[in-house]
Amino acid sequence: MIDGQVMDDHTMMQRCIELARQALGRTAPNPLVGSVIVQGGAIVGEGFHPKAGQPHAEVFALRQAGDRARGATLYVNLEPCNHYGRTPPCSEAIVAAGIRRVVVGMVDPDPRVSGGGIARLREAGIEVTVGIEEADCRTLNEAFIHRILHHRPFGILKYAMTLDGKIATTTGHSAWVTSPAARVEVHKLRVACDAIIVGGNTVRRDNPLLTSRQDPTPLRVVMSRSLDLPTDAQLWDTEAVPTIVFTEANTRPDIQKTLMQKGVEVIETTPLTPASVMTHLYDRGCLSVLWECGGTLAARAIADGSIQKVLAFIAPKIIGGSTAPSPIGDLGTTEMTEAFVLERIQWQQIGPDFLLEGYLRSRESGVGSRE
Repeated sequence: MIDGQVMDDHTMMQRCIELARQALGRTAPNPLVGSVIVQGGAIVGEGFHPKAGQPHAEVFALRQAGDRARGATLYVNLEPCNHYGRTPPCSEAIVAAGIRRVVVGMVDPDPRVSGGGIARLREAGIEVTVGIEEADCRTLNEAFIHRILHHRPFGILKYAMTLDGKIATTTGHSAWVTSPAARVEVHKLRVACDAIIVGGNTVRRDNPLLTSRQDPTPLRVVMSRSLDLPTDAQLWDTEAVPTIVFTEANTRPDIQKTLMQKGVEVIETTPLTPASVMTHLYDRGCLSVLWECGGTLAARAIADGSIQKVLAFIAPKIIGGSTAPSPIGDLGTTEMTEAFVLERIQWQQIGPDFLLEGYLRSRESGVGSRE
């Protein structure tokens, strides 16, 4: 392949990723997918998958291209489907449009696809190139990948701490650890997630709103064994954003009734664990779940495998305090060899703060299919 073609393929695949990201937080349980059609060196069609049940990215791109799709090259970051789900197979639409060549970012090994989309295109005499910008394509859909392989949502732990590892002072005061610039990044992160989880302590101490300040706004989730919760918390205003409270069976029926009267959904699950809540959120179709909880719940979520990724905002501040809370509670580790290790680390500066991003070791990843 000539150098110019290679450059075009990579550039167009990055455009697919850019298009796909326009639907951040909206596609669950489906992946983020964008598609571009190029004819004679010019883009003649583009599209992205807006949400489950709607046409896939390739269909939107083909509609925009019209007759100009014949003999063209189609780019898509995930292998076109070849099965009937909520929508017809994209592979047949591509064949019918007379596309000459298809460039695929990553193969989809879900049993319903298993390379079947690529095989169908090749059967029809279409040239297929696979694996262009694959690493970026996999990162784009890491939550979808995890959901398909593990039948659980992808868990992200986010916290903000001082340089000496504190999330609040000894009195519990925590507003604000990081700068306004870092808080803007947190709102962007919330947009990309389907649910946000906090514990009862966070509700009592911070009275958070947990909104993204833009659409879409994720589901708000509270875990509380005791239901010792303030009845006037901001989270109980469910007119714009739904809220679920998870508790154990037969816990404070009076508080449950009060919450339900405010429009809060109350779910009893025994025992109440991060894993049991993640299973419920999987059944609701969630892809990404953001944990913005305190140290005790964060430790439980890490320990039972509910966290795959950690985002730590670190402020250049020192507050001290031997009893000041830290981001992670007791994990029961007594030797350094028992530490939970992050890998694939990335750093970036955001205003005066730093953001460390990494993945908990031994968490697998892969790819999956679209509905």
